[in-house]
Amino acid sequence: MNAIDNGKIQEDDISLGQLLNTLDGERDAPLVFYYDGRPVKPGYHITEVKAGQFSALDCGANPEAWTEIFIQLWDIEEGDRTHMPAGKFQAIIRKVTDHVQLDGSAKLTFEVSDGVRPMQLYCAAMPILSAGTVHVSLSPRPASCKPRDRWLAEENSKAAACCGPRTATRGCCA
Repeated sequence: MNAIDNGKIQEDDISLGQLLNTLDGERDAPLVFYYDGRPVKPGYHITEVKAGQFSALDCGANPEAWTEIFIQLWDIEEGDRTHMPAGKFQAIIRKVTDHVQLDGSAKLTFEVSDGVRPMQLYCAAMPILSAGTVHVSLSPRPASCKPRDRWLAEENSKAAACCGPRTATRGCCA
């Protein structure tokens, strides 16, 4: 089995540590998550934070192991509440760490539901501060074929290395 490797996070994913570090200087700023083309409602709740260690075998019979943190958002309207400040989000995560070990380098997945539609999985992009608000875009977490993804990455790497001028040591395209 491969050792746990949190370095395999996709380019459009961020880790819990990256999210918390980015929020550090913006404790009072409203934290607004966006998914399916819209922001979460101002009354959203963090209903659960889970940490898991996973061991798996992909479709190419390659063993995999990783840690992942799931943050569940309940996207509801509640009274006259405003979007949660970034500092409150951090405080909730700190409270969780009193009871659950959270690896800051772990893959971060958001589970989002409005309480009516089924919960869906999302990955988070780097937060952006705009007009005094911290914006975090969530995109659907797609299924993938890891052997195919690794092969494509290798092929793209070869193609990128091969697109310079032809030299005596490189017999690639010119």
